[in-house]
Parts: sequence; C-alpha cells; structure tokens
Amino acid sequence: MSLELVKSALARARRRGACAADAVLVESDARDVRVRGDEIEFVTQERSRTLGLRAFVKAPDGLRVAITSTSDLAEATALQLVDDTVELAGATAPDPCAGLPAGGFASDLPDLELIRPAERDVPIEARIADARRAEAAARDLDPRVTNSQGSDASSSFARVAFGNSEGFFGEYETALHSLVSMPVAAENGAMQTDWWVSAARSLAALEEPGAVGRRAAQRALRRLGSRRVKTCKVPVIFEAITARSLLSHLAGCVTGGALYRKASFLCGRLGERIASERVTVVDDGRRLGGLGSRPFDGEGLPTRRTVVLERGVLRSWLLDGYSARKLGLASTGSASRSPGSAPGASATNLWLEPGDSSLEEMIAGTERGLLVTWLFGPGFNAVTGDFSRGAAGLWIEDGRIAFPVHELTIAGNLGEMLAGIDAVGREVEWLGSVAAPPLRIASLTVAGD
Repeated sequence: MSLELVKSALARARRRGACAADAVLVESDARDVRVRGDEIEFVTQERSRTLGLRAFVKAPDGLRVAITSTSDLAEATALQLVDDTVELAGATAPDPCAGLPAGGFASDLPDLELIRPAERDVPIEARIADARRAEAAARDLDPRVTNSQGSDASSSFARVAFGNSEGFFGEYETALHSLVSMPVAAENGAMQTDWWVSAARSLAALEEPGAVGRRAAQRALRRLGSRRVKTCKVPVIFEAITARSLLSHLAGCVTGGALYRKASFLCGRLGERIASERVTVVDDGRRLGGLGSRPFDGEGLPTRRTVVLERGVLRSWLLDGYSARKLGLASTGSASRSPGSAPGASATNLWLEPGDSSLEEMIAGTERGLLVTWLFGPGFNAVTGDFSRGAAGLWIEDGRIAFPVHELTIAGNLGEMLAGIDAVGREVEWLGSVAAPPLRIASLTVAGD
C-alpha cells in the first residue's frame, strides 16, 4: 500500500507538469519509557505516516525544485500536496545542479538484518521491566549510588517506501531498540553522574539490562572525588565512547554539503595525508545490523562501503547527488533525507578500524596524561578544524590511573589531533552508527587550573 501511494503521487506530478520527481513515505511506530527509582516517570507511544514529495520543473538554465510533505494521507490531501508542490517548483529560482541521479539506482535490496518482525509486538510492559532491571542493578551495585536521572527503554519501528520518476521503487523496514541508565553517585557531599547505553536492531542483541545498569553505576562511581589539574600538555587517551566524537566531527567535514560551501578545513585535500598511518576510517551503509544501514540511500542509489581514510590518506568524500554535481564528482550513495527535507550527504555506519593495542596497554604506556571518559559542549569549528571541548576523565601517573578529574577543557586542531594519534585500540564499541576503539593522541593541551 505504501509504494502504491508513492507511485500515485509521482504519476500525478508528471501529469501536472513536473519533468522529474521523487517521493518518500515513512511510517513509524515508537514507544519510550522511563523509570526512576521504583516509579514510572513516563510512557509514550507515537505513530506517524508522512509523505514527502520533491518535484522538478524545467527552466532554460537548470531545474526549479520544491519539496513538501504532509502527515494527512487522505486522498484529497495527498493529491493537493502534489499539485501545490509542482506549482511551488515553478516559482523557485532555477539551479543547474538540481535533479535526480542520472541512473545507477539500486538493483538489489539485500536483507541487512534491520528488523525482527516478531518484535513489533513487544509489549510495553516488557520494556518497562527492562528499564526497572537496569535501574535496580545500578542502585544495588553500591550504597553510594543514591539517586538516578532515570533508566530509559525505547523501541521504534519504521517502514520506508521510496520511488522516483525514473522507475526506481523500493522499500525496507527497520527497528531500533535501546536501553540507557543514568545513575547518580554521592560521597562526602559531592555527587557525580554518568551513563551507559546499549542499542541494537534486535532486542536479543541488547546488553542484559542488569549489565547496562551496573556499567553505568561503575562509571559514575569512578568519578567520585574528582579534582582539577594544572593546565598542561600531555598525551590524551580517548576511550571508545569519546573517540567516536572525534569521528563525528570528521564525518561532518567530509560530507558534500560542507565541501561545496567551503565550510570544511579539509576542502581541496583529497588524496593528501591528513592523519596518522594508524588511522583508517570506513563508512558502510550495508553493514549487517548496522544502526545506520539501509539498502538504498535517500535518492534510490545503492548504499556501499566507502574507505574515507586509508592509513591516514584522505581517499573519498561522502556525497549525495547534488553535492556530487557541485563538486564535479559522482555520488557515493550517501544521500539521507526525511520526508520534508532535501537529500543531503551523511555517514551511515562510520568507524575507525581497530589497531593492536588494548586500553590497558595504552594507559600503562603513558607516564603522565589523561583518559577522557566524558566530553560536553559543541566546541568544534569545521571551517578551521579548531577543537575545544569540556571534558572529564581519569588522570594517569606512572602508567596507572591515579584519580578522577573534572572541569577540564581539551584544546587542539582536529587535523593535528588526527596526525598525532600514536595508538589505536583493538576493541570497537558500537553504541550508535559511529564507532571507534580507544585511541591515544601523543600531545594535547589540557586546560585546568
């Protein structure tokens, strides 16, 4: 039924004068619960169906384009949406780079293990029970765990149907389940909080709720007694969950929109060495069970594996059709879109390939430095690469964890930071669609007292 609505909208767009069009219909069903202590703080459930249409109208010097969407899928409303979109397109300024991809649409739609259909029927009571088990495990671990910001369990399901006037039609289903615990530990009048999360395409792949709660509590407890340190320049180790923040910043700098707008410090550096030889970064939209996986991108092109950095050398951008035209290149199947937005390039499943060190070995090999366990604040300028973010973590002396630290700022330049990576861990931690193992940067400014 979803594809039929997409086909009907596209056919009407052509009849109304569009030279090309594409449409996407997203049906979603999400439920979320939070437990704090013994009490259920909230239970929410949301269902939606949204149709988005992009229509192109010919002009002498390019194509005129408009994008609209509606969540009212009554036939009369959907038909009016099509008519309005084509009319709006005719009133916009022409763009020589606008248009659908010139062929190469996905010919295969592999099963990427993005959903277990039977789990659509998971009762909300089961997710409440998961949150309660995580919350109880966190509080039972140690009497110093005195409070909590809550434990959340969520499950969401989506069906995506897409088609275009070039004859491509496809659909797929996804699921996302998560469990997060956020306990508060207290000692000598001081309080610290931390968190842990597990996320997966299937409930069976989630960490056991008790393990999530205990790990979150351990992280909060190890922050008790935090102190500040003097400003210094030392080796800095990022554990896996903070190392992925660096990759997220990198991803924003290699996507098409940032490049053609000249809003990336990496502009013009394709083929150059921009990082340590230890750094290989891969984006793969067809990773089995990946939280960013999908069989085709937001323009109907097949997703694929793209090596972004290879042993420190910048090998590829991440491009959608529009940014590829602007740059005179080809799409990498990286278009992402919502029903009401234009396609734009983004990462799918992005990770740093593992190295040959363990986190323990990195710590033991660091005479004096910082292990970053928490990053906060924006603090990144994509145009210059300048990096400055608030941080907390564990101080290292003589190759051992000495004490927890907080109220720090880590400052540097992302390019220099990538070049300064001198160790990469063996274990990649997947908590979302961007992942990394632990890594160490040889020298960074840590601003404290």
